[in-house]
Amino acid sequence: MARTTSADVARASGVSRTTVSYVLNGRRDASISEATRERVVETARRLGYAPSAAARALRTGRSDLVLCVLPDWPIGPVVDVLLEDLTEELAARGMALLAHHGRDRRPLSDLWRAVDVRAVVGLTAFAPEDEAAMRRAGIQVLTTAAAEGGGRAPFAGDQVRAGRLQAEHLAGTGRRALGYAYPADRRVAAFADQRLAGVRAACAEIGLPAPVVREVELEATSAAAAVRAWRSAGDAVTGVAAYNDEVALAVLAGVREEGLRVPDDVAVVGVDDVPLARLAAPPLTTVAQSVDRQVAHLVAQLVAGIDDDGADHGPPAAPLDLLELVVRESA
Repeated sequence: MARTTSADVARASGVSRTTVSYVLNGRRDASISEATRERVVETARRLGYAPSAAARALRTGRSDLVLCVLPDWPIGPVVDVLLEDLTEELAARGMALLAHHGRDRRPLSDLWRAVDVRAVVGLTAFAPEDEAAMRRAGIQVLTTAAAEGGGRAPFAGDQVRAGRLQAEHLAGTGRRALGYAYPADRRVAAFADQRLAGVRAACAEIGLPAPVVREVELEATSAAAAVRAWRSAGDAVTGVAAYNDEVALAVLAGVREEGLRVPDDVAVVGVDDVPLARLAAPPLTTVAQSVDRQVAHLVAQLVAGIDDDGADHGPPAAPLDLLELVVRESA
């Protein structure tokens, strides 16, 4: 079905395309009667006319499209929430989101040159030449502070502290030998390494042995093998800090397959507080990361850059504590 154009609206209204343009763009500097305005608006509504993004950009001098560049992360519950919140925050400001996943190996320039974008948000650091080219093209470029922080995982709270919270809670419940369930997916290694570093640091400070690290795939057989290894260690592991809630759910399955009980024999703590965490058997203790607050801060940075009037207002203040331990029955 052909897209309705302003020419169709003009023809059905019995007016010129210029008149349609003036009416639909809210121009009041032309002598157009209220009856004509109402007729044009009603005709546009009846025909389902909507101006194209390119037309809006030409009219206003700026696009309302924001390109969000995701690294090659697995698309799981946290990324889903991130994109949903970002879409809603931008929509409330009259902007739309276009997400680009990093597993598409085409040059980034192919994308931002093909679509008219107002800003590009990177949840990973851009190559310097890409960032410079976008800025020369008049595109606002925003990367999260974490992405620029020299090896820190992008767009996230303090991942080292997340690991610390896991280990401190397990130690606080009397667990003296800890395991770490490392993810099999290497795309998230930057996050996993930092969380593991936090677990290791907390163990050292509390006076516990270093955590016993085992890779756990998202299946019961892999998790059961890890549980057997943890339980046969010199000091049998009684508490497990898992990379995230999905890995923690696999560990719960592995513990059951080995005929053990959670938390009596092995306590388990995850990260992210995904919806399934509270439905696990038993419900999962986890570290929530306040994705909604992180998105709100990201959008505030974006809007501040777009609306920059030349005055030095400074960047919006970053939210302070983004992590919260949610205690349930698993630990």
